[in-house]
Amino acid sequence: MNADLSRPSFAERELPAGRHQFHKERLMAQILEDLRAADAEAATPIRTAGSRNPFLRSSILVPAAGFALAGALAAGFFTYVDQGAPDGTDSTVATGPALTTRIGAADPRGATQLLDRISLAAATSSSNAAGRAVRADQFIYIGSKTATTYVKTVNGKHTLVSEELHMRHQWNSPDGTKGWLIEPGNTGPEGVTLEGTDEKGQAPTANLNAPSYDYLAGLPTDPAELLRRIQEETKGQGNSPDQEAFTTIGDLLRGSYPPDELTAALYKTAAKIPGVVTVDDAVDAAGRHGIAVARLDEKSGRREEWIFDRQTLAFLGERTVQVQGESGERGLVKPGTVVFTNAVMTRTVVDRIKEQPATTG
Repeated sequence: MNADLSRPSFAERELPAGRHQFHKERLMAQILEDLRAADAEAATPIRTAGSRNPFLRSSILVPAAGFALAGALAAGFFTYVDQGAPDGTDSTVATGPALTTRIGAADPRGATQLLDRISLAAATSSSNAAGRAVRADQFIYIGSKTATTYVKTVNGKHTLVSEELHMRHQWNSPDGTKGWLIEPGNTGPEGVTLEGTDEKGQAPTANLNAPSYDYLAGLPTDPAELLRRIQEETKGQGNSPDQEAFTTIGDLLRGSYPPDELTAALYKTAAKIPGVVTVDDAVDAAGRHGIAVARLDEKSGRREEWIFDRQTLAFLGERTVQVQGESGERGLVKPGTVVFTNAVMTRTVVDRIKEQPATTG
């Protein structure tokens, strides 16, 4: 599943214009980026305009206690290690050689047909957990494996490194007012709450980039109408309207719990976006190979890839790959660099917050 503190420096450095208001988790990341930047041996992410923040989107706006929570979250960041040079004694997420991949061949001809097949599979699959009804007292759980690539600066030397692949556990109530996050390196072992009001003391308001299950259940399922809704709500965001629409749909598919009918509609909506292609082979964060639906952000040179099982067409995960040009500090992010990778291991409904299904992975 999926704050506004008026911090333009964060928005310019990490997020596309207008997107720094969305998520508590993102604000936590932003706070910590400043803390890390102030440390001579801190790691600096490679985020530029149009890049994805490594934190999965949350349906919770920033609580008033956000800055207090930042102190707890900082413990995870300050225990980073870099190839045997620990920044702390209790590191939970190590940085190692940058993740790279073979750049799969893109084919624009079969994207619409593949998305139609994926849409049909999503609508008819009896194993689609998102089709289950969710009671108001239950929680949506998403367990995913993930990692992000960074440019790390130590004593003026820049090195491209990637997080160790690790599990991320998130719980959200259907109305989006309660939640919990546990992610090694980014939270303590017990995790952090996602509950609270925004910095103005107001209740969170769900939207496309911070959706609750209840919000998703009310979205239109006609593809044309849904695309118009996405374009209207994301106007002025991202590097281009089409790329922003594709990114928004991808975030919903990866980081939220859409009802079956909406899931099917999201795929049909994506088919209407110009520039969408298929990729012959892509690998998710769990090492599962599949076929991908993708779109190249021509401004950043990065391609967002949604990965599907070849036989069942089930959604496996998502990754972002640098495929054109160079980016990051000193141009260290070369073609073939995996900027972000994610694999959805478990997505289901549980009765209690912090309850982990046996199939977490």
